[in-house]
Amino acid sequence: MTIDEIINKRRSVYPHQFTGEKIDDSIVWRILENANKAPNHKKTEPWRFTVFSGDGLKTFADLQVNIYQHHHPQPSEIQLKKLADFPLMASHVIAIGMKRHTEKLPEQEELIAMGCALENMFLTATAAGYGSYISTGGITYLSEAKQHFDLEAGDVLIGFFYLGVIREPLPPYRSYSDVKTKTSWVNT
Repeated sequence: MTIDEIINKRRSVYPHQFTGEKIDDSIVWRILENANKAPNHKKTEPWRFTVFSGDGLKTFADLQVNIYQHHHPQPSEIQLKKLADFPLMASHVIAIGMKRHTEKLPEQEELIAMGCALENMFLTATAAGYGSYISTGGITYLSEAKQHFDLEAGDVLIGFFYLGVIREPLPPYRSYSDVKTKTSWVNT
C-alpha cells in the first residue's frame, strides 16, 4: 500500500471488533521500532512502553480494576466490566508513557513527539493488516497508575494502545470534511 492508502485505511478498531487471535510478537516489535523513529526535539525520545500479552493481559486487566476501584469507591459495574474484559479481547495492550525532560524543553514539544510516535504505531498496525485503538480512559489520568509503568510524578501516562486481529468486515469508515474549509493559504 502507498502511504495515502494506509492513512485512508487507518481507523480505530475496538476490542469487541477483534477475533482474540494472537499477533506474532515480531509485528509488535516492528510497531514499537517505528514508534521509536518518530521525530522528537533535542532527541529526548520521551516514549516508554510496557507491553502486555498472554497472561499479562489478565495482569493488566486486574491492575486496571484494582486502581480504578481504589480511586472510585462506588464504581459503575459497566466501567469495571469494560476494564476487566477489554484487555482480554486484544492480542496485545501497550501502555504508553511519556518521560519528561523538563530541563531540556517544554511539555508541548514532547507531547507532539508522542503524537508522532502514536501515529507511527497506528500506521504500522494498519499496514500490517491489524486493528488498533488508543484508550485514554479508565486509569490513564490517575497519578497512582504511573508507578506501574515505570513513570514518575512529572511524567505522563498517555494511554493504552490495544492491538488485535480484525474480525471482518468492518463497517464503512466515516468521511472527512474538506480540508479546504479549514485552510487559509497566503501567497503574498
